[in-house]
Amino acid sequence: MGTLIGRALDGWRAPLLLAVGAVGVLGAALFMQHVVGVQPCALCVYQRWPYVIAGGLALLTLAFGRRRPVRAGLLGLIGLVLLGDTCLAVFHVGVEYHWWVGLSGCSVEPAATLDELRARLLDGPVVPCDEVSWSLFGVSLAGYNVVVTLALAAFALLAARRALQPKGRNNVV
Repeated sequence: MGTLIGRALDGWRAPLLLAVGAVGVLGAALFMQHVVGVQPCALCVYQRWPYVIAGGLALLTLAFGRRRPVRAGLLGLIGLVLLGDTCLAVFHVGVEYHWWVGLSGCSVEPAATLDELRARLLDGPVVPCDEVSWSLFGVSLAGYNVVVTLALAAFALLAARRALQPKGRNNVV
């Protein structure tokens, strides 16, 4: 098992796996939204952007990461982007469990006039961030995002560390 992880961390495999992971998570989010019908709140949409950035950086790493320091820097940056998304997901979980208050765009304010209500209905549904719209085994999508982003961030940071090691050193990190 250690050899398999070590091989995944080396060379082109790590950025490829990170790009596939980012596309997979974005695909799953879009599937949940457009097929299952789970409408995202503002925080859900914000949590998608780091995956776009991480996927783009992973593709840059594949294209320009032949030199180990460049690969290590880009993989480290991917790890930091995903750690930032982990923090955002933890914040979202806290909002869902009412541990703290969410952003101002995350709540549904009552409409003052009929015209305002009509405009809101035409704009589409406003999904409050403090309500769990879907869960599996009692864990919301934001909760799963904490786990996934943390795992991908750890993988990216381990791959960055591995890229900085001398070429002949094959210790599993």
